[in-house]
Amino acid sequence: MAAVREPASRGCSWRAFRRTDGRSILIGIGWVFLLTVSPVTAGATFPGADASRLDASNRVRTIVMARATWDTGWFQTEIFVGLLEALGYAVTPPKTMDNRAFYLAAARGEVDLWVNGWFPSHNVFLKQDNVGGLVAPVGLEVTDGALQGYLVDKRTADRLGITGLEDLKRPEVSAAFDRDGNGKADLIGCNVGWGCERVIEHHLGAYDLRATVEHVQGDYSPLMDAAIDRYRQGEPLLFYTWTPNWTVGQLVPGRDVVWLQAPFPSLPNDQQALGSQTLIPNVPGCPSNPCALGFPPNDIRGVANIRFLERRPDVRKLLESVKIPLADISRQNARMIEGEDTYDDIRRHAREWIVANRPNIDRWLDSARALQGDDRSQSISAASAEPTKTAALKVVTLRSEPFVIYRDGIYEGFTIELWDNIARRLNIDYTLYGVNTIAKLLDDAQRGAADIAVAGIGITSGREKMLDFSHAYFEAGLQIMVLEGSGSVLREVVAKIHSVLFSPEALYAIGIFLVVLILAAHVIWFLERRENPQFPRNYLPGLWQSIWWAVVTVTTVGYGDKTPRRAVGRLFGMVWILAGYFVFAYFTASVTTTATVRELHGTIDGPQDLFGKRVATVEKSTAAVYLKGQGISAELLENVDKAYHLLETGQVDAVVYDAPVLQHYAAKKGRGKVRVVGLVFQEKNYGMAFGVQSPYRDKVNVALLRLMEDGIYEQIRTKWFGS
Repeated sequence: MAAVREPASRGCSWRAFRRTDGRSILIGIGWVFLLTVSPVTAGATFPGADASRLDASNRVRTIVMARATWDTGWFQTEIFVGLLEALGYAVTPPKTMDNRAFYLAAARGEVDLWVNGWFPSHNVFLKQDNVGGLVAPVGLEVTDGALQGYLVDKRTADRLGITGLEDLKRPEVSAAFDRDGNGKADLIGCNVGWGCERVIEHHLGAYDLRATVEHVQGDYSPLMDAAIDRYRQGEPLLFYTWTPNWTVGQLVPGRDVVWLQAPFPSLPNDQQALGSQTLIPNVPGCPSNPCALGFPPNDIRGVANIRFLERRPDVRKLLESVKIPLADISRQNARMIEGEDTYDDIRRHAREWIVANRPNIDRWLDSARALQGDDRSQSISAASAEPTKTAALKVVTLRSEPFVIYRDGIYEGFTIELWDNIARRLNIDYTLYGVNTIAKLLDDAQRGAADIAVAGIGITSGREKMLDFSHAYFEAGLQIMVLEGSGSVLREVVAKIHSVLFSPEALYAIGIFLVVLILAAHVIWFLERRENPQFPRNYLPGLWQSIWWAVVTVTTVGYGDKTPRRAVGRLFGMVWILAGYFVFAYFTASVTTTATVRELHGTIDGPQDLFGKRVATVEKSTAAVYLKGQGISAELLENVDKAYHLLETGQVDAVVYDAPVLQHYAAKKGRGKVRVVGLVFQEKNYGMAFGVQSPYRDKVNVALLRLMEDGIYEQIRTKWFGS
């Protein structure tokens, strides 16, 4: 059960406060303040945290909430956590549970509710023994929005005229999506054991596609991550997905991808009655309307213990009222993929959504509060049972190069190889699976869904509160990359000339010279155009000849094929010759000074040497924050590959970024061209994560220390990062 929270105010209720003078202003201020403070932070509450939150023992009423294993549904969970807090309830940190376990636990009263029910897909769980009549879906968060189906990239669809699954039988189409050369289109599908796996396998047989289509299975998230990277490089893409899901945030139907239509409804035996529901109207990105997706749509609904709903009519009303647009969920999922993937990020996204939808929030809460009575009894929920561990050791990971690399269905990388050596030394078997966000990775380890998490996991004080960590196996932080000094002389000379000519000082001098040159050309043309045929009266021909005169005169000290005839023109010519001395002297001095300064201060050995240098890094990275805090100007780029290019072409003097990433590049693709200099700064240690009091941590630590003592660790490190 959650810790007891004191009410925000014992003397008056929120509803009573609304009736006071000046209520509109104060309510607005109160809502903005309260809704922007995390409801799960100690002492933070939503409006309504008054005496009605207390039971007969003067304790806050508590709701035990669960959430699904897919982190793309946690956004909705956190929204409801906030709204239930606003109703006056304390909500336990949502417990992650798989489908079958939740429905059984809800029937037993061990949890009260969740908001991750998918129907009709979850009808089978309502039919479990000891569940029927005890648990019920309630409300409709998303109506007919949970779609499933197959998509291809729009470029290939337009080029080959692909509109449906039957097109995959055409040789030229199957060849376009064939990556392994076996003559079959590679369809990225469902993980083994997922419900969608049965439907996809059924479709391959029903639509006679097995000869031309291969169902590619593995860890869905890293498979799709890699596939999207290839798509952005121009490769064709064929995949299964569902909505809401981060994939449709990255690849927008109708713009980037299009849905494939099924030739006719066909579902496994237990779903045949839903065949008529696979024809869905108004699907964006579908070539026809209605769209034959081959899968029935799902409603996303709350699910709760029936007895709990009877005793909490206000909660039932809230579940029935709340509507969350599918587009909002998809956008939030996309933010997770773009890097905002910690649990704190997800909670923040939910708070932002609540604030942005405050008029609806007010209406939903008011309708629920109208049903609040005097029932102050505790929730029927008890502490949920500990999750049951499987016999096999389960290891969760997350793609984070060079620690974890997912390539062609195989995990590799520094951390993976290190863990594999530890496992062999301990003589243990394990299964490795991937997730797509750091929040999901840590949650799986914390709740026991995985026995250990191995990836590029930084050890922080916040994470130490909910997890145990191994000894640090890698010292990370920031480091600096510069050009390799032992490179070719020609490259160094070219780089130095490039850095001087394109320095801000040189460009400024060149700009001044061009402006003065154009002005001088206009002056001599104006003075000579009427009496000197060498300077035509028409503007453009005359200006061109004048520019030629100005260039020749200033560079040859007066010698040229054009000469002024008027006295005033010749006087200006003398002034222009003398000015040329000053212009060239200024330009030469600027370039010489720039070259001298860069030569004198060219050595970069640490962050103290970055001042006054041309530095590149990745925008919104730790390095960008550090450089800004130190007052070091830097060019902020979309990715580190662009920074490498600028460095190797002499356009910047140094790249500042994560140490392991730079070390990996210097040892591999950048070998002989660049080098990493100085010590690691802004240090952070990496470790393997375990649930609290895990029986595996001490064993792993001993094995890790032995690998270091035997020299095997150093061999692995050198392989991935160089010496």
